[in-house]
Amino acid sequence: MRKYQTSESLPVGLLLALAGGILDSYSYLNRGQVFATAETGNLVLLGINLSQGNWQQVLHYLLPILAFAAGVLATELLRRQLGPNAGHFHWRQPILLTECAVLVLVSFLPQGGLDPVANMLISFTSAVQIESFRKFHGCACATTMCTGNLRSGTEHLFRHLTVPESQSAPKAMLYYGLILSFVCGAILCGLISPWLKGRAVLLACIPLLTAFGLMFRSQRMENA
Repeated sequence: MRKYQTSESLPVGLLLALAGGILDSYSYLNRGQVFATAETGNLVLLGINLSQGNWQQVLHYLLPILAFAAGVLATELLRRQLGPNAGHFHWRQPILLTECAVLVLVSFLPQGGLDPVANMLISFTSAVQIESFRKFHGCACATTMCTGNLRSGTEHLFRHLTVPESQSAPKAMLYYGLILSFVCGAILCGLISPWLKGRAVLLACIPLLTAFGLMFRSQRMENA
């Protein structure tokens, strides 16, 4: 038997991936058709605009990248300040509350002219989530993007099909489960956005707060 903190359990991972899908769908549908939770596209577009001398667009793509970096730095600072536990809280619980507070702020930003600010804040929360929740059941995972999960899940599926190992199938299911949850989040946001529009980002607070509640359980026992 191996001990896992509840913050590294599958239910928490699925909830965070659900929130990640909601945020990516939200920024695309409601904030200028951009994907704000990952910075690869912004880095590519930054390079393209640098090569073309489009300095205004350079700033447009640089700001969310800097916001993402700020999210990582803020998370590390908070983790060191709080230590392994913060009273009755796990240090990751204030992280989730911070995410929700930022998303509430985003929901009040008017659509249109303030979309870049909204996307910066979403990039910040994405970085906070990625930096705080790196592993589930001992597997390195991401909950706001899917490329790495797709690679790892397919790798473990191949191992299971070719040289069956006790851990390959569960790990493949873990990664594909996170991807499925992410897609479900995107679907939910797509369904609700026509009605809530800019307020649709608040939908992500539901899985985040649910994960916050689950983490009051200090540890979870799982088979190794």
